[in-house]
Amino acid sequence: MTTKYLAPLLCATLLILAGCRGDVPDTGPAYVVETIETPPGLVPEVGAVDFMPDGRLVAAFHRGEVMTYDPDTEVWDLFAHGLHDPLGIKAISNHEVLVTQRPELTRLHDTNQDGRAERYETVTDDFGMSGNYHEFLFGPAEGPDGHLYISLNTASKFADVWDIMRGAFNPEGRPGRMYTAVPYRGWVMRYNPETDSLAPYASGFRSPNGLVFDSDDRLLVTDNQGDWLGTSKLYHVQRGAFYGHPQSLVWEDGMGDIQPLDLPVPVLDKMRTKASVLFPQGLLANSPTQPVVDRTGGRFGPFEDQLLIGEMNHSRIMRVMLEEVDGAVQGAATTLIDTATAHETIPLRIGNNRLAFAPDGSLWVGQTDHGWPGDQGIQRIRWTGRTPTAVSDMSLTADGFALTFTKPLRAVSARADSVYQFTRYYYEYHREYGSDRMDVQPVDVTNAEVSDDGRRVTLTLDELVPGYVYQLELNGLQTRDGEAATIRPLYYTLNRTRP
Repeated sequence: MTTKYLAPLLCATLLILAGCRGDVPDTGPAYVVETIETPPGLVPEVGAVDFMPDGRLVAAFHRGEVMTYDPDTEVWDLFAHGLHDPLGIKAISNHEVLVTQRPELTRLHDTNQDGRAERYETVTDDFGMSGNYHEFLFGPAEGPDGHLYISLNTASKFADVWDIMRGAFNPEGRPGRMYTAVPYRGWVMRYNPETDSLAPYASGFRSPNGLVFDSDDRLLVTDNQGDWLGTSKLYHVQRGAFYGHPQSLVWEDGMGDIQPLDLPVPVLDKMRTKASVLFPQGLLANSPTQPVVDRTGGRFGPFEDQLLIGEMNHSRIMRVMLEEVDGAVQGAATTLIDTATAHETIPLRIGNNRLAFAPDGSLWVGQTDHGWPGDQGIQRIRWTGRTPTAVSDMSLTADGFALTFTKPLRAVSARADSVYQFTRYYYEYHREYGSDRMDVQPVDVTNAEVSDDGRRVTLTLDELVPGYVYQLELNGLQTRDGEAATIRPLYYTLNRTRP
């Protein structure tokens, strides 16, 4: 590590261990980005990252390698090889990992503890494969019940099925841009280790490229914009629910010979469970990837228990603030790091496909360009100990929103009418690929109240209409110490209002 990182990292360590807030100058970047060198000859298209209990990174690469990396010695070692397009990994111990590769969920054992897996064991492969190139397998995420959750990508109309396939073939699943000719494409599945069985859990997904359980034990899954998805989304996934992409319904019990695409859009709309968060296409995300939860105890900054999500097309890490309103999960999204609008010490690359927190609280990002816009390699993001100027939380009230800031604001600047600029819009639910922003309208802020400590601003809006994204841009704010507060736009998905 170069000397320019040592001072901020030392201060960050002291801040956590000794509470030396005054030792860290509150200027400069809140986060620094470092590039991890990968072994010569390796094609570093990263499909998965996690950390073993001893602090080693374990990473899977699209061309089949699984490797470990010791951050202290900076040494890479081969753990396993010969896998088929691995896109998920979970470290069980220092000698055992679970990997989702295209044909199965696999357990890799280092039985003699020499650093290399000797045993490759199929955990489950009880799902269909047609040979279509787009049939990815994501996960696993471990639930509070000890079950493992995986998600199955749909197939693409731009490629066919093979003559030899695994699982039943249903021709009713073939029509459409993205299809599901074999079970259970477009589903989230649950594996029960006690009964050694895989069962369908929820349907209606297109390309569910990330699963995680949050601090409230809720299963959250990202999905990518496309047919039936006007923009990319984050779902709170519950058993038996349908999330909108209809072709997976051919594997739903009781559907018989019904062609899901023949169902009227209003019928499908009533059947589906709406997303908790929408990521406006082009404005915030084009292809969201793996979500992780900040459980670092403050070692990654002031956003404990919030969700961080990668993004393929932009040099960007997103941050999501969730809450429960009238029994449903919804909330706001913004960016944590965005090198298009901020000046990081070393720019974050694009292709941010996989995220994992290290034991020291740093965030490791695996990048890929495997068939998509992107880049290759691994980068590490560290908090310097400096407080970023940001909205740490955005919460719905009965007549507007409450914003909590990471720093106290100058009250005069926070009350100005021109500071808060809201726009609302929605995305159409239809068969076509994506959607424009529909019914775009400004929304007036009629009042702004600032708390005595300057950290909370309560906004009253002219109206709140369910079914819209409320986009907020903030301009002209100042902190109490005179800093111009550059706040990145926020996007709140308003599904339900408070009484």
